[in-house]
Amino acid sequence: MEFNFLGRAFKGDKVIWCIFMALCIVSLLVVFSATSTIAYRQHNHWSPILRHAIFLLIGFGLVLFLQRVPSRFFSVLLLGLPVSAILLIITMFMGEDVNGAQRWLGVGAFTIQPSEFAKISAIGFVAFFLSKIKPNNESWIFKTLIIGVGGLCILIAPENLSTACLLFGVCFILMFIGQVSLKKLGFIALAGIAAAVLLFGSLTLLPESVAKEYLPDRLATWKNRIERHSDEESKAMVNEDGSIAYKITDENYQVSHAKIAIANGGIIGLPGSGTERDFLPQAYSDFIFAIILEETGLLGGLFVLLLYVALMFRCGVLASKCEKKFPRYLILGSALILTIQALANMAVAVNLIPVTGQPLPLVSRGGTSTIITCAYFGIILACSSKINDEHEDIDESIANVDFEITENITE
Repeated sequence: MEFNFLGRAFKGDKVIWCIFMALCIVSLLVVFSATSTIAYRQHNHWSPILRHAIFLLIGFGLVLFLQRVPSRFFSVLLLGLPVSAILLIITMFMGEDVNGAQRWLGVGAFTIQPSEFAKISAIGFVAFFLSKIKPNNESWIFKTLIIGVGGLCILIAPENLSTACLLFGVCFILMFIGQVSLKKLGFIALAGIAAAVLLFGSLTLLPESVAKEYLPDRLATWKNRIERHSDEESKAMVNEDGSIAYKITDENYQVSHAKIAIANGGIIGLPGSGTERDFLPQAYSDFIFAIILEETGLLGGLFVLLLYVALMFRCGVLASKCEKKFPRYLILGSALILTIQALANMAVAVNLIPVTGQPLPLVSRGGTSTIITCAYFGIILACSSKINDEHEDIDESIANVDFEITENITE
């Protein structure tokens, strides 16, 4: 009886449910530890974790709702594209400036991040049109996809270049999976590489004085991040006794303390005894993976990494079982954007790439990002639920045929 109740309450693929639950538990434990600086400022030990737990609870409710929605209804995400574009334009002029970027739009006492709505809308937009593609309409569908996704990314890029690149990259991979002409995709890839090289070269070669004087604030920030990452090793100095000292400056402050956190963690970590959470400004968001490595060690970090890898692998298996294209591309798009974003966050924490500002999906403390991430899981579960229903119908049909054959033989 209890098993049947759980089966009715938690529809969809059980592996995806296990990954979702595991990430929620990791999130609660790590955010509780990583928000020590916020708790100190607010003089309330429980306030930061309660806020995060409420958003996770709202997201969990959203997952329970979405898992029961037939996958065809997710085509409503098409309407989210123009709405997201309008919100992004409003944010450019009326957005709240947080850490030097206008990415948030205040609505009363709440703030939302339009780029998160844009990402999930773009995934639904691309999945819908790819499901309709045929040899006789491929050209105009490709143009529609490039205009829709490209326009959205252009609106996101000025204040959040990493998110724009992430979104366009995921949509590009989806178009490749959707068998869009390689010639068309190759042209877009070459144009993107040329633009990236031009931007990177310009920011690298431009003198610091000129950048501060004439470049917009965000371009100057990108230039500084690139230079900090490339010059990281130059901060090491050799003392008179031959030992190597590392100088921590304002420019390398976050990266340096992230490295200290990783070194402190070792193999099994320091559960509840980490110190770098008190020094990293974004310990509960951008650099939360460094806190995971400090408090749970290499083993805990590998466990979290494997959860995202398992998510991508399992979603690939589910997508291969989908008979209809739309849910197949929804599953793949949702899994790709979660996994690639997670890898980007981890790469920043271990100093493989410059700081991007990407949170660790479902683990980092957040409001809009947490709820939208839960929406991705709800979409995946809804599509997987349809697959399970189809397989149950097939099994039932086979059972009925076997019963009829047995009955006829008996007679």
